Amino acid sequence: MAKRRANGEGSICKRKDGRWEGRFTVGYREDGKQIYKNVLAKTQAECSKKLKAAIAAAKEIPASEPAPSVYTVAEWIDIWYENFIRPNLRETTRNQYESFIKHHIKPYIGELPLAKLSSLDLQKLYNSSRQAAEFRLTTLYPTPA
Repeated sequence: MAKRRANGEGSICKRKDGRWEGRFTVGYREDGKQIYKNVLAKTQAECSKKLKAAIAAAKEIPASEPAPSVYTVAEWIDIWYENFIRPNLRETTRNQYESFIKHHIKPYIGELPLAKLSSLDLQKLYNSSRQAAEFRLTTLYPTPA
């Protein structure tokens, strides 16, 4: 049975040309896909040493500080929706998303700076939209006595 490597150690496998390849994740692109780096060696042991050195070197490179958010939640959700979500939706789903954004998200948390958005804010939004949905259901379909 093959030995499993721990998270962050990369992976080592033998290529068709007989060389050993070590791969590890350096980071993630804007679309969420992983960015890989690889090392090649003639033997598995040599590949393991090169892989450890490459991972150590990659960790020494300082990560860039995230830019301070200048967006509010409303501004960011518009950008996110138009560029990432809307192109992949059918028209009816698009209408539902736009309605939810317009009537639920923007009125409750739209004015918050994105950097200040917390899980408590999202929980409050969830609770308020859930209560509104329950109110609509009981108003439309009252339970018989």
